[in-house]
Amino acid sequence: MSERSPIIYLRGYAGPPSGVDKQVDDPFYGLNSGATHIRVGGEGTPRFYQFEGPLLRLMNDEDYQLLVRGDQQAYLHSQADGEVPHASIWVHRFYDYAASTFGTSVTQAPEEFDLEKAAERLYDFVQLVRRKTGAPRVHLVAHSMGGLLARCMIQKVSRTADPSTGEPRIPGSELVDKFFTYGTPHGGIAFDIGGGLVDWAMETFGPGGSEIFAPDRMYVYLTPGASDGDDPPPDWRPHDIPAEAFDVRRIFCLVGTNAADYGLVEKAVGPRSDGLVHIDNAYVRNAHRAFVHRSHSGRYGLVNSEEGYQNLRRFLFGTYHVRADLRGLELPEQRPGESWVWQSDVRLAVRGLPTVMHEQRASHYCPVQLNQEVAQHGGTDGDAGPVPLATAFLLDPMRVRGFREGRPPLRSRYTLALRVFHLVERRGRFFWDDHLEQVADWEDTLIVDVGRHDHESDTGLHMWTAWNSGVPGSIDAMDPIVEEPYRLAEDVEGLHAEIPLPEVVRPILGPEACLRLTVSRFG
Repeated sequence: MSERSPIIYLRGYAGPPSGVDKQVDDPFYGLNSGATHIRVGGEGTPRFYQFEGPLLRLMNDEDYQLLVRGDQQAYLHSQADGEVPHASIWVHRFYDYAASTFGTSVTQAPEEFDLEKAAERLYDFVQLVRRKTGAPRVHLVAHSMGGLLARCMIQKVSRTADPSTGEPRIPGSELVDKFFTYGTPHGGIAFDIGGGLVDWAMETFGPGGSEIFAPDRMYVYLTPGASDGDDPPPDWRPHDIPAEAFDVRRIFCLVGTNAADYGLVEKAVGPRSDGLVHIDNAYVRNAHRAFVHRSHSGRYGLVNSEEGYQNLRRFLFGTYHVRADLRGLELPEQRPGESWVWQSDVRLAVRGLPTVMHEQRASHYCPVQLNQEVAQHGGTDGDAGPVPLATAFLLDPMRVRGFREGRPPLRSRYTLALRVFHLVERRGRFFWDDHLEQVADWEDTLIVDVGRHDHESDTGLHMWTAWNSGVPGSIDAMDPIVEEPYRLAEDVEGLHAEIPLPEVVRPILGPEACLRLTVSRFG
Protein backbone atom coordinates (compact mmCIF):
# COMPACT_ATOMS: atom_id res chain seq x y z
CA MET A 1 0.00 0.00 0.00
CA SER A 2 1.37 3.42 -0.94
CA GLU A 3 2.05 6.07 1.71
CA ARG A 4 -1.15 7.74 2.87
CA SER A 5 -1.84 11.47 3.01
CA PRO A 6 -2.94 13.12 6.29
CA ILE A 7 -6.62 14.17 6.37
CA ILE A 8 -7.66 17.62 7.61
CA TYR A 9 -11.35 18.18 8.40
CA LEU A 10 -13.09 21.57 8.18
CA ARG A 11 -16.53 22.21 9.67
CA GLY A 12 -19.25 24.46 8.29
CA TYR A 13 -20.64 27.80 9.41
CA ALA A 14 -21.35 27.96 13.15
CA GLY A 15 -23.63 31.02 13.07
CA PRO A 16 -23.56 33.97 15.47
CA PRO A 17 -21.29 34.06 18.58
CA SER A 18 -23.63 31.83 20.61
CA GLY A 19 -23.35 29.18 17.90
CA VAL A 20 -19.57 29.46 17.89
CA ASP A 21 -19.42 28.91 21.66
CA LYS A 22 -21.58 25.81 21.30
CA GLN A 23 -19.52 24.29 18.50
CA VAL A 24 -16.12 24.70 20.16
CA ASP A 25 -17.37 22.48 23.02
CA ASP A 26 -17.12 19.49 20.68
CA PRO A 27 -13.55 18.10 20.44
CA PHE A 28 -14.09 17.39 16.75
CA TYR A 29 -16.42 20.28 15.86
CA GLY A 30 -19.30 17.85 15.28
CA LEU A 31 -17.50 16.16 12.39
CA ASN A 32 -17.61 12.73 14.03
CA SER A 33 -21.35 12.76 14.71
CA GLY A 34 -22.92 9.42 13.93
CA ALA A 35 -26.51 8.49 13.15
CA THR A 36 -29.11 5.86 14.00
CA HIS A 37 -31.71 6.65 11.32
CA ILE A 38 -31.89 5.81 7.64
CA ARG A 39 -34.77 6.22 5.19
CA VAL A 40 -35.69 3.14 3.16
CA GLY A 41 -38.22 2.17 0.50
CA GLY A 42 -40.25 4.32 -1.86
CA GLU A 43 -41.92 6.15 1.01
CA GLY A 44 -38.66 6.90 2.80
CA THR A 45 -39.71 5.10 5.99
CA PRO A 46 -37.30 5.74 8.90
CA ARG A 47 -35.47 2.64 10.09
CA PHE A 48 -32.75 1.98 12.64
CA TYR A 49 -29.26 1.93 11.14
CA GLN A 50 -26.17 2.57 13.22
CA PHE A 51 -23.47 4.67 11.57
CA GLU A 52 -20.65 5.32 14.00
CA GLY A 53 -19.29 8.49 12.39
CA PRO A 54 -16.73 9.18 9.65
CA LEU A 55 -13.64 9.61 11.85
CA LEU A 56 -14.15 6.32 13.67
CA ARG A 57 -14.85 4.54 10.39
CA LEU A 58 -11.62 5.85 8.85
CA MET A 59 -9.75 4.55 11.86
CA ASN A 60 -11.40 1.12 11.58
CA ASP A 61 -11.40 0.74 7.80
CA GLU A 62 -8.21 2.52 6.77
CA ASP A 63 -6.07 2.29 9.94
CA TYR A 64 -5.85 6.06 10.38
CA GLN A 65 -4.93 7.56 13.76
CA LEU A 66 -6.71 10.42 15.48
CA LEU A 67 -3.93 12.03 17.51
CA VAL A 68 -5.21 14.50 20.10
CA ARG A 69 -3.05 14.38 23.26
CA GLY A 70 -4.97 17.27 24.85
CA ASP A 71 -4.45 19.67 21.94
CA GLN A 72 -3.82 18.54 18.37
CA GLN A 73 -1.95 21.66 17.34
CA ALA A 74 0.24 21.69 20.46
CA TYR A 75 0.95 18.00 19.94
CA LEU A 76 2.14 18.67 16.39
CA HIS A 77 4.45 21.46 17.56
CA SER A 78 5.95 19.12 20.18
CA GLN A 79 6.90 16.43 17.66
CA ALA A 80 10.07 16.18 15.61
CA ASP A 81 9.75 16.87 11.90
CA GLY A 82 8.79 13.81 9.87
CA GLU A 83 7.97 11.68 12.94
CA VAL A 84 4.14 11.89 12.97
CA PRO A 85 2.33 9.14 11.00
CA HIS A 86 1.10 10.06 7.54
CA ALA A 87 -2.15 8.16 8.13
CA SER A 88 -3.49 10.65 10.66
CA ILE A 89 -6.65 12.75 11.05
CA TRP A 90 -6.68 16.41 12.08
CA VAL A 91 -9.45 18.93 12.75
CA HIS A 92 -8.68 22.55 11.93
CA ARG A 93 -10.27 24.37 14.90
CA PHE A 94 -10.48 27.76 13.23
CA TYR A 95 -13.46 28.88 15.33
CA ASP A 96 -11.56 28.72 18.63
CA TYR A 97 -10.28 32.25 18.01
CA ALA A 98 -13.87 33.55 17.93
CA ALA A 99 -15.09 31.70 21.05
CA SER A 100 -15.71 33.48 24.37
CA THR A 101 -15.58 30.34 26.52
CA PHE A 102 -11.80 29.90 26.81
CA GLY A 103 -11.23 33.06 28.84
CA THR A 104 -10.13 36.48 27.57
CA SER A 105 -7.45 39.02 28.30
CA VAL A 106 -6.39 42.43 27.04
CA THR A 107 -4.19 40.75 24.44
CA GLN A 108 -6.42 37.77 23.65
CA ALA A 109 -10.06 38.66 23.19
CA PRO A 110 -12.52 36.73 20.98
CA GLU A 111 -12.22 37.71 17.35
CA GLU A 112 -15.03 38.36 14.95
CA PHE A 113 -14.92 35.47 12.50
CA ASP A 114 -13.19 36.34 9.24
CA LEU A 115 -13.06 33.72 6.49
CA GLU A 116 -9.86 35.00 4.88
CA LYS A 117 -8.04 35.07 8.21
CA ALA A 118 -9.26 31.51 8.88
CA ALA A 119 -7.91 30.51 5.45
CA GLU A 120 -4.54 32.04 6.31
CA ARG A 121 -4.47 29.91 9.46
CA LEU A 122 -5.48 26.85 7.43
CA TYR A 123 -2.48 27.43 5.17
CA ASP A 124 -0.22 27.53 8.23
CA PHE A 125 -1.87 24.43 9.69
CA VAL A 126 -1.44 22.50 6.43
CA GLN A 127 2.23 23.46 6.41
CA LEU A 128 2.59 22.30 10.02
CA VAL A 129 0.96 18.92 9.30
CA ARG A 130 3.12 18.42 6.20
CA ARG A 131 6.31 19.25 8.08
CA LYS A 132 5.60 17.04 11.08
CA THR A 133 4.40 14.06 9.04
CA GLY A 134 6.77 14.47 6.11
CA ALA A 135 3.81 14.00 3.75
CA PRO A 136 4.07 15.96 0.50
CA ARG A 137 0.33 16.75 0.45
CA VAL A 138 -2.79 16.49 2.59
CA HIS A 139 -6.42 15.62 1.88
CA LEU A 140 -8.99 18.29 2.76
CA VAL A 141 -12.50 17.16 3.80
CA ALA A 142 -14.99 19.95 4.36
CA HIS A 143 -18.64 20.45 5.23
CA SER A 144 -20.63 23.44 3.93
CA MET A 145 -18.73 26.71 4.47
CA GLY A 146 -15.60 24.76 5.33
CA GLY A 147 -15.31 24.01 1.62
CA LEU A 148 -15.29 27.73 0.83
CA LEU A 149 -12.62 28.27 3.47
CA ALA A 150 -10.52 25.56 1.80
CA ARG A 151 -11.09 27.14 -1.61
CA CYS A 152 -9.99 30.52 -0.25
CA MET A 153 -6.75 28.91 0.91
CA ILE A 154 -6.24 27.11 -2.42
CA GLN A 155 -7.36 29.86 -4.81
CA LYS A 156 -6.24 33.03 -3.03
CA VAL A 157 -4.07 32.63 0.07
CA SER A 158 -1.60 30.13 -1.44
CA ARG A 159 -1.32 32.26 -4.60
CA THR A 160 -0.58 35.46 -2.68
CA ALA A 161 2.77 36.45 -1.19
CA ASP A 162 3.22 36.12 2.57
CA PRO A 163 2.48 39.65 3.89
CA SER A 164 5.06 39.36 6.69
CA THR A 165 7.98 38.31 4.49
CA GLY A 166 6.95 39.17 0.95
CA GLU A 167 7.95 35.65 -0.09
CA PRO A 168 5.70 33.64 -2.42
CA ARG A 169 3.72 30.87 -0.80
CA ILE A 170 3.52 27.26 -1.94
CA PRO A 171 0.58 26.87 -4.38
CA GLY A 172 -2.44 24.98 -3.11
CA SER A 173 -2.08 22.44 -5.89
CA GLU A 174 1.22 21.38 -4.30
CA LEU A 175 -0.24 21.29 -0.78
CA VAL A 176 -3.51 19.44 -1.33
CA ASP A 177 -3.83 15.97 -2.82
CA LYS A 178 -7.63 15.51 -2.89
CA PHE A 179 -10.45 17.82 -1.82
CA PHE A 180 -13.88 16.44 -0.77
CA THR A 181 -16.88 18.63 0.09
CA TYR A 182 -20.23 17.83 1.73
CA GLY A 183 -23.01 20.28 0.83
CA THR A 184 -20.66 23.20 0.18
CA PRO A 185 -22.41 26.18 -1.46
CA HIS A 186 -19.83 26.49 -4.24
CA GLY A 187 -22.27 28.66 -6.18
CA GLY A 188 -23.44 30.61 -3.13
CA ILE A 189 -26.73 30.54 -1.23
CA ALA A 190 -29.69 32.44 -2.64
CA PHE A 191 -32.30 33.70 -0.16
CA ASP A 192 -35.72 34.77 -1.33
CA ILE A 193 -37.15 37.92 0.22
CA GLY A 194 -40.33 37.70 2.26
CA GLY A 195 -42.11 35.20 4.47
CA GLY A 196 -39.99 36.05 7.51
CA LEU A 197 -36.83 34.83 5.80
CA VAL A 198 -34.81 37.94 6.64
CA ASP A 199 -35.48 37.38 10.35
CA TRP A 200 -34.59 33.70 10.02
CA ALA A 201 -31.34 34.50 8.16
CA MET A 202 -30.33 37.01 10.86
CA GLU A 203 -31.03 34.44 13.58
CA THR A 204 -29.17 31.64 11.79
CA PHE A 205 -26.17 33.49 10.34
CA GLY A 206 -25.84 36.49 12.61
CA PRO A 207 -25.38 40.11 11.45
CA GLY A 208 -23.67 40.04 8.07
CA GLY A 209 -23.09 36.30 8.26
CA SER A 210 -25.04 35.43 5.15
CA GLU A 211 -22.78 37.75 3.12
CA ILE A 212 -20.16 34.96 3.17
CA PHE A 213 -22.36 33.06 0.70
CA ALA A 214 -23.13 36.00 -1.61
CA PRO A 215 -21.35 35.71 -5.00
CA ASP A 216 -19.96 39.27 -4.83
CA ARG A 217 -18.34 38.53 -1.49
CA MET A 218 -17.15 35.12 -2.71
CA TYR A 219 -15.34 36.82 -5.57
CA VAL A 220 -13.27 38.81 -3.06
CA TYR A 221 -12.10 35.83 -1.00
CA LEU A 222 -11.63 33.48 -3.96
CA THR A 223 -9.66 35.80 -6.25
CA PRO A 224 -5.99 36.84 -5.79
CA GLY A 225 -5.67 40.61 -5.59
CA ALA A 226 -9.39 41.23 -5.05
CA SER A 227 -10.46 43.35 -2.08
CA ASP A 228 -13.66 44.60 -0.50
CA GLY A 229 -15.63 46.75 -2.90
CA ASP A 230 -14.32 45.06 -6.05
CA ASP A 231 -17.03 43.84 -8.40
CA PRO A 232 -16.61 40.50 -10.17
CA PRO A 233 -16.31 40.51 -13.97
CA PRO A 234 -19.55 39.73 -15.83
CA ASP A 235 -18.36 36.24 -16.78
CA TRP A 236 -17.13 35.27 -13.29
CA ARG A 237 -18.92 32.30 -11.72
CA PRO A 238 -18.30 31.25 -8.11
CA HIS A 239 -18.40 27.50 -8.81
CA ASP A 240 -15.56 27.70 -11.35
CA ILE A 241 -12.01 26.99 -10.13
CA PRO A 242 -9.25 28.18 -12.50
CA ALA A 243 -7.11 25.38 -13.89
CA GLU A 244 -3.97 27.18 -12.74
CA ALA A 245 -5.24 27.14 -9.13
CA PHE A 246 -6.25 23.47 -8.82
CA ASP A 247 -7.09 20.44 -10.93
CA VAL A 248 -10.86 19.89 -10.58
CA ARG A 249 -10.32 16.17 -11.26
CA ARG A 250 -8.97 16.04 -7.70
CA ILE A 251 -12.24 17.40 -6.27
CA PHE A 252 -15.38 15.48 -5.28
CA CYS A 253 -18.61 17.25 -4.31
CA LEU A 254 -21.37 15.41 -2.43
CA VAL A 255 -24.75 16.98 -3.22
CA GLY A 256 -27.72 16.55 -0.88
CA THR A 257 -31.26 16.27 -2.28
CA ASN A 258 -33.35 15.88 0.89
CA ALA A 259 -34.74 19.29 1.75
CA ALA A 260 -37.65 18.03 3.86
CA ASP A 261 -35.53 16.65 6.70
CA TYR A 262 -33.63 19.90 7.17
CA GLY A 263 -36.77 21.45 8.62
CA LEU A 264 -36.59 24.92 7.07
CA VAL A 265 -37.72 24.24 3.53
CA GLU A 266 -40.27 27.05 3.33
CA LYS A 267 -37.71 29.53 4.62
CA ALA A 268 -34.64 28.42 2.74
CA VAL A 269 -34.23 27.59 -0.92
CA GLY A 270 -37.07 25.20 -1.72
CA PRO A 271 -37.37 21.46 -2.34
CA ARG A 272 -34.64 21.24 -4.99
CA SER A 273 -31.94 21.47 -2.34
CA ASP A 274 -30.56 19.86 0.78
CA GLY A 275 -32.67 22.32 2.78
CA LEU A 276 -30.06 25.09 2.67
CA VAL A 277 -27.92 24.74 -0.46
CA HIS A 278 -29.55 24.54 -3.89
CA ILE A 279 -28.58 21.44 -5.87
CA ASP A 280 -27.16 23.55 -8.72
CA ASN A 281 -24.94 25.47 -6.28
CA ALA A 282 -23.49 22.47 -4.44
CA TYR A 283 -20.68 21.47 -6.78
CA VAL A 284 -17.60 22.79 -8.53
CA ARG A 285 -18.04 22.81 -12.28
CA ASN A 286 -16.41 19.79 -13.98
CA ALA A 287 -15.48 18.19 -10.64
CA HIS A 288 -16.61 14.69 -9.65
CA ARG A 289 -19.95 14.68 -7.87
CA ALA A 290 -22.63 12.40 -6.50
CA PHE A 291 -26.22 13.09 -5.47
CA VAL A 292 -27.52 11.42 -2.31
CA HIS A 293 -30.90 11.80 -0.59
CA ARG A 294 -29.57 13.48 2.52
CA SER A 295 -30.14 16.88 4.09
CA HIS A 296 -27.59 19.59 4.80
CA SER A 297 -27.19 18.51 8.42
CA GLY A 298 -29.12 16.96 11.28
CA ARG A 299 -30.49 13.46 11.84
CA TYR A 300 -30.42 12.72 8.11
CA GLY A 301 -27.41 14.88 7.33
CA LEU A 302 -24.68 14.42 4.73
CA VAL A 303 -21.64 14.16 6.99
CA ASN A 304 -23.16 11.65 9.40
CA SER A 305 -24.33 9.29 6.66
CA GLU A 306 -23.20 5.97 5.25
CA GLU A 307 -23.65 7.38 1.74
CA GLY A 308 -21.35 10.29 2.51
CA TYR A 309 -18.70 8.11 4.10
CA GLN A 310 -18.65 5.55 1.32
CA ASN A 311 -18.21 8.21 -1.36
CA LEU A 312 -15.47 9.83 0.73
CA ARG A 313 -13.61 6.59 1.38
CA ARG A 314 -13.66 5.50 -2.25
CA PHE A 315 -12.59 8.92 -3.55
CA LEU A 316 -9.62 9.09 -1.16
CA PHE A 317 -8.53 5.45 -1.39
CA GLY A 318 -10.19 4.00 -4.49
CA THR A 319 -8.27 2.08 -7.14
CA TYR A 320 -10.66 2.53 -10.08
CA HIS A 321 -12.57 5.52 -11.39
CA VAL A 322 -15.69 4.57 -13.36
CA ARG A 323 -17.94 6.82 -15.39
CA ALA A 324 -21.13 6.27 -17.38
CA ASP A 325 -22.41 8.47 -20.21
CA LEU A 326 -25.30 8.15 -22.66
CA ARG A 327 -24.20 8.64 -26.26
CA GLY A 328 -25.94 8.89 -29.60
CA LEU A 329 -29.28 10.04 -28.18
CA GLU A 330 -31.99 10.84 -30.71
CA LEU A 331 -35.18 11.66 -28.84
CA PRO A 332 -38.58 11.22 -30.57
CA GLU A 333 -39.87 14.04 -32.75
CA GLN A 334 -42.39 16.37 -31.13
CA ARG A 335 -46.06 16.28 -32.03
CA PRO A 336 -47.54 19.54 -33.38
CA GLY A 337 -48.52 21.82 -30.49
CA GLU A 338 -46.81 19.64 -27.89
CA SER A 339 -43.47 19.53 -26.15
CA TRP A 340 -42.31 16.22 -24.70
CA VAL A 341 -40.00 16.52 -21.72
CA TRP A 342 -37.81 13.42 -21.43
CA GLN A 343 -36.23 12.61 -18.07
CA SER A 344 -34.26 9.77 -16.56
CA ASP A 345 -33.85 8.49 -13.02
CA VAL A 346 -30.34 7.17 -12.32
CA ARG A 347 -29.06 5.11 -9.37
CA LEU A 348 -25.56 3.76 -8.92
CA ALA A 349 -24.95 1.07 -6.31
CA VAL A 350 -21.79 -0.83 -5.32
CA ARG A 351 -21.77 -4.45 -4.19
CA GLY A 352 -21.52 -4.96 -0.45
CA LEU A 353 -22.99 -1.62 0.62
CA PRO A 354 -26.39 -1.01 2.27
CA THR A 355 -26.91 2.33 0.50
CA VAL A 356 -26.66 3.72 -3.02
CA MET A 357 -23.66 5.83 -4.01
CA HIS A 358 -25.47 8.17 -6.39
CA GLU A 359 -29.17 8.84 -6.93
CA GLN A 360 -30.90 11.32 -9.24
CA ARG A 361 -34.67 10.86 -9.20
CA ALA A 362 -37.70 12.89 -10.17
CA SER A 363 -39.16 12.25 -6.72
CA HIS A 364 -36.10 14.04 -5.32
CA TYR A 365 -36.48 16.95 -7.78
CA CYS A 366 -33.28 16.08 -9.64
CA PRO A 367 -33.80 13.70 -12.57
CA VAL A 368 -31.45 13.86 -15.54
CA GLN A 369 -33.14 16.26 -17.99
CA LEU A 370 -32.45 14.50 -21.27
CA ASN A 371 -33.73 17.26 -23.58
CA GLN A 372 -31.57 19.87 -21.84
CA GLU A 373 -28.51 17.60 -21.72
CA VAL A 374 -28.76 16.81 -25.43
CA ALA A 375 -29.05 20.52 -26.23
CA GLN A 376 -26.16 21.42 -23.92
CA HIS A 377 -23.76 18.68 -25.04
CA GLY A 378 -24.70 18.55 -28.72
CA GLY A 379 -21.80 18.49 -31.15
CA THR A 380 -21.10 21.08 -33.83
CA ASP A 381 -22.21 18.63 -36.51
CA GLY A 382 -25.65 18.30 -34.94
CA ASP A 383 -24.97 14.93 -33.33
CA ALA A 384 -25.86 14.54 -29.67
CA GLY A 385 -22.82 14.62 -27.43
CA PRO A 386 -22.36 12.50 -24.31
CA VAL A 387 -24.94 12.91 -21.54
CA PRO A 388 -23.18 12.37 -18.17
CA LEU A 389 -25.05 9.94 -15.94
CA ALA A 390 -22.82 8.97 -13.03
CA THR A 391 -19.27 8.72 -11.77
CA ALA A 392 -17.90 6.65 -8.90
CA PHE A 393 -14.73 5.29 -7.36
CA LEU A 394 -14.18 1.64 -6.51
CA LEU A 395 -11.88 0.07 -3.96
CA ASP A 396 -9.53 -2.72 -4.92
CA PRO A 397 -11.67 -5.79 -4.10
CA MET A 398 -8.70 -7.37 -2.32
CA ARG A 399 -9.08 -4.63 0.35
CA VAL A 400 -12.83 -4.94 0.88
CA ARG A 401 -13.73 -6.90 3.97
CA GLY A 402 -16.69 -9.21 4.33
CA PHE A 403 -16.42 -11.42 1.25
CA ARG A 404 -17.94 -14.85 1.70
CA GLU A 405 -15.43 -17.61 2.42
CA GLY A 406 -14.15 -19.20 -0.76
CA ARG A 407 -15.19 -16.30 -2.99
CA PRO A 408 -12.19 -14.88 -4.88
CA PRO A 409 -12.08 -11.10 -4.39
CA LEU A 410 -10.94 -10.39 -7.92
CA ARG A 411 -13.60 -7.96 -9.11
CA SER A 412 -15.61 -4.93 -7.99
CA ARG A 413 -19.25 -4.85 -9.02
CA TYR A 414 -21.48 -1.85 -9.49
CA THR A 415 -24.92 -1.44 -11.00
CA LEU A 416 -26.46 1.43 -12.92
CA ALA A 417 -30.25 1.53 -12.73
CA LEU A 418 -31.93 3.63 -15.46
CA ARG A 419 -35.55 4.67 -15.73
CA VAL A 420 -36.70 6.78 -18.71
CA PHE A 421 -40.06 8.58 -18.80
CA HIS A 422 -41.69 11.66 -20.31
CA LEU A 423 -44.12 14.46 -19.56
CA VAL A 424 -46.27 16.24 -22.15
CA GLU A 425 -46.41 20.03 -22.21
CA ARG A 426 -48.98 22.06 -24.14
CA ARG A 427 -49.09 25.86 -24.16
CA GLY A 428 -46.72 26.01 -21.20
CA ARG A 429 -48.68 23.56 -19.01
CA PHE A 430 -48.33 19.85 -18.36
CA PHE A 431 -51.18 17.61 -19.52
CA TRP A 432 -51.97 14.26 -17.96
CA ASP A 433 -54.51 12.77 -20.41
CA ASP A 434 -52.31 9.80 -21.31
CA HIS A 435 -50.15 9.83 -18.18
CA LEU A 436 -49.63 6.66 -16.11
CA GLU A 437 -48.24 7.59 -12.70
CA GLN A 438 -45.17 5.61 -11.55
CA VAL A 439 -44.93 3.85 -14.92
CA ALA A 440 -41.75 4.42 -16.91
CA ASP A 441 -41.42 4.21 -20.69
CA TRP A 442 -38.43 1.95 -20.03
CA GLU A 443 -36.34 0.79 -17.11
CA ASP A 444 -33.53 -1.68 -16.61
CA THR A 445 -30.31 -2.14 -14.65
CA LEU A 446 -26.84 -2.63 -16.07
CA ILE A 447 -24.57 -4.88 -14.00
CA VAL A 448 -20.85 -4.17 -14.36
CA ASP A 449 -17.90 -6.15 -13.02
CA VAL A 450 -14.47 -4.49 -13.06
CA GLY A 451 -11.19 -6.18 -12.17
CA ARG A 452 -9.03 -9.14 -12.94
CA HIS A 453 -9.74 -12.41 -14.71
CA ASP A 454 -9.80 -15.73 -12.86
CA HIS A 455 -6.61 -16.75 -14.63
CA GLU A 456 -3.68 -16.05 -12.31
CA SER A 457 -1.45 -15.19 -15.25
CA ASP A 458 -3.84 -12.46 -16.41
CA THR A 459 -3.23 -9.28 -14.41
CA GLY A 460 -4.94 -6.89 -16.85
CA LEU A 461 -8.04 -4.81 -16.19
CA HIS A 462 -11.28 -6.20 -17.61
CA MET A 463 -14.98 -5.33 -17.67
CA TRP A 464 -17.98 -7.67 -17.81
CA THR A 465 -21.50 -6.25 -18.38
CA ALA A 466 -25.08 -7.52 -18.66
CA TRP A 467 -28.55 -5.99 -18.52
CA ASN A 468 -30.49 -7.39 -15.58
CA SER A 469 -33.48 -8.14 -17.80
CA GLY A 470 -31.31 -10.64 -19.69
CA VAL A 471 -29.73 -12.40 -16.70
CA PRO A 472 -31.40 -15.70 -15.80
CA GLY A 473 -31.74 -16.42 -12.10
CA SER A 474 -30.00 -14.64 -9.24
CA ILE A 475 -27.27 -12.17 -10.14
CA ASP A 476 -25.43 -13.04 -6.89
CA ALA A 477 -24.74 -16.53 -8.28
CA MET A 478 -22.78 -15.18 -11.25
CA ASP A 479 -19.32 -13.67 -10.82
CA PRO A 480 -18.40 -12.38 -13.31
CA ILE A 481 -21.89 -11.61 -14.54
CA VAL A 482 -21.09 -13.15 -17.98
CA GLU A 483 -18.32 -15.50 -19.04
CA GLU A 484 -16.43 -13.28 -21.46
CA PRO A 485 -15.25 -9.73 -20.68
CA TYR A 486 -16.18 -6.86 -22.95
CA ARG A 487 -13.62 -5.76 -25.51
CA LEU A 488 -12.19 -2.46 -24.24
CA ALA A 489 -10.74 0.41 -26.25
CA GLU A 490 -8.33 2.95 -24.81
CA ASP A 491 -8.01 6.72 -25.07
CA VAL A 492 -6.75 9.56 -22.88
CA GLU A 493 -9.64 9.07 -20.43
CA GLY A 494 -8.90 5.38 -19.86
CA LEU A 495 -10.34 2.07 -21.00
CA HIS A 496 -13.89 2.22 -22.30
CA ALA A 497 -16.65 0.18 -23.88
CA GLU A 498 -19.84 1.21 -25.66
CA ILE A 499 -22.69 -0.97 -24.40
CA PRO A 500 -25.73 -1.20 -26.70
CA LEU A 501 -29.05 -0.38 -25.07
CA PRO A 502 -31.77 -3.05 -25.12
CA GLU A 503 -33.77 -3.18 -28.34
CA VAL A 504 -37.01 -2.08 -26.63
CA VAL A 505 -35.68 1.37 -25.72
CA ARG A 506 -34.17 2.29 -29.09
CA PRO A 507 -37.47 3.76 -30.45
CA ILE A 508 -37.25 6.23 -27.54
CA LEU A 509 -33.54 7.05 -27.27
CA GLY A 510 -32.53 6.39 -30.87
CA PRO A 511 -31.14 3.45 -32.86
CA GLU A 512 -27.50 4.47 -32.18
CA ALA A 513 -27.94 5.21 -28.46
CA CYS A 514 -25.53 3.38 -26.17
CA LEU A 515 -23.94 3.55 -22.75
CA ARG A 516 -20.26 4.44 -22.76
CA LEU A 517 -18.54 3.03 -19.69
CA THR A 518 -15.07 4.29 -18.85
CA VAL A 519 -12.74 2.81 -16.25
CA SER A 520 -9.29 4.06 -15.30
CA ARG A 521 -6.89 3.48 -12.47
CA PHE A 522 -7.08 6.19 -9.85
CA GLY A 523 -4.87 7.18 -7.00
